[in-house]
Amino acid sequence: MASRDTTETERKYDTGPTARLPVFAAIAGVDQAGEPAETFLEAVYYDTAGLELAARGITLRRRTGGFDQGWHLKLPAGPDSRREVQAPLGQPDHVPAELLDHLAVFTRGQELSAVARLSTRRATYRLYGSAGEHLADFTDDRVHAVPLRNLGPETHWREWEIELVQAAPELFTAAQPALEAAGAVPSTHAAKLARALGQAWPAARSVVPRPARKKGPVRDVVASYVGAQINELLNHDAGVRHGVPDSVHQMRSAARRTRSVLRTYRTLFTKDAVVGLERDLQWLGRILGRPRDAEVMRERILANLHALPEAQASGPALGQLEHELGTAYNTGYKRALATLDSARYYRILTALEHFRDNPPVKSKSKASKPARKTSARLVNNAARRLDRAHRAARKAAGTAGYDAALHQVRKDAKRLRHAAESVIIIHGKRARVLEKTGRRIQSVLGDHQDTVVARELLHRLAAAPDQAAGTAAVSTALTELEAKTAAKTEAAYRKLRKKARGRRL
Repeated sequence: MASRDTTETERKYDTGPTARLPVFAAIAGVDQAGEPAETFLEAVYYDTAGLELAARGITLRRRTGGFDQGWHLKLPAGPDSRREVQAPLGQPDHVPAELLDHLAVFTRGQELSAVARLSTRRATYRLYGSAGEHLADFTDDRVHAVPLRNLGPETHWREWEIELVQAAPELFTAAQPALEAAGAVPSTHAAKLARALGQAWPAARSVVPRPARKKGPVRDVVASYVGAQINELLNHDAGVRHGVPDSVHQMRSAARRTRSVLRTYRTLFTKDAVVGLERDLQWLGRILGRPRDAEVMRERILANLHALPEAQASGPALGQLEHELGTAYNTGYKRALATLDSARYYRILTALEHFRDNPPVKSKSKASKPARKTSARLVNNAARRLDRAHRAARKAAGTAGYDAALHQVRKDAKRLRHAAESVIIIHGKRARVLEKTGRRIQSVLGDHQDTVVARELLHRLAAAPDQAAGTAAVSTALTELEAKTAAKTEAAYRKLRKKARGRRL
């Protein structure tokens, strides 16, 4: 079996050992059921010593028998749905590397070992619609579970399951009367392993951010925003490990957003906790930024190169530029991969989750103040900071420090964008306007900063002693293109600056 990645949508039902099957023809939309296909399945489930996967609603098993025998990793993907990543059977107790990459962000260096063995005698009935379409599979499972590590006693039970194939989720509702008539009830366990472990099954670890409310405490604004960014980090970790396009960018963005909002609301929390997280997130963002920036620079310079006359665009300089930029990306990406397996990275994730669940407030009365007034004051502080950066940039115009001043404006615009983003649910339209203002300035000056970095790189290449023939001329031509782009971005920024003046919540 080749590795594959799918999403399954299903519901489980508890039933008695002698219960008769439901009348499939009584289910609206079901025209007929196929003959039962019987299989015997044996599965070994794996988890950490503290059942970290179970606490997050994740299961990992190695199963023999059936058409899809192999390693199965199931991750939550919404109501009634789970993402399933499968890998070939391989060897017992040797989790495939591909699956370990998906799990590393949750196990964080902890070893995986067997927690239970389940044997299942399964009868599968295909449910068909009037046009012969395969709507769903109904399975009748008789399960024998043996928990390991002294996690509980052996158990036996019977359960039914409906897994959608071509049908819409409304089939679950349509099937309910027939299931109830047969004596079945919706299962209280999300997975077989949960029932097998019984009381040893851990309490669910929160993944839903605490909701921010207009009349709620301001600390919930921060906890909600940080929680959403934690989910982004967790969701994109495996993508970075597998080289999925845009994953590095999305993960770095989540780290930067979190750091930015922590700085905005810093006065609400204990200094040591917030400053330490800010420092760690800055480190993580810098590591992820190296491959991302190299990737952006490569796309930018090569696009400009192809705008030059063909003789220059396809000459020796092309190979030298691709080598230089490709090497920068590969070096940065390898460093990022090593970072994702580091103890410091795992500590950051754990510290962020602790912050989300137990915000280290400096003063309960201050952090408990109504979100609307307190958040407006702190977000407006970020707006005033941007105004000061604008004034500093105007003074620096025409000097050697102008590029650096514009870069500071970009960073302060980004902080304002994220601060306003955190309170859209509280302040509505005014926050959206402020977020849009910061985003536009950040985008324009981000392009300007790219021209600064590109020109520095091109100057260095032009001065290199071992440059390929024609590289100096190509670098000069590309530098001129970047200078023109820089002038355009500076003009665009000046227009945005006028429109943004004095905007507040």
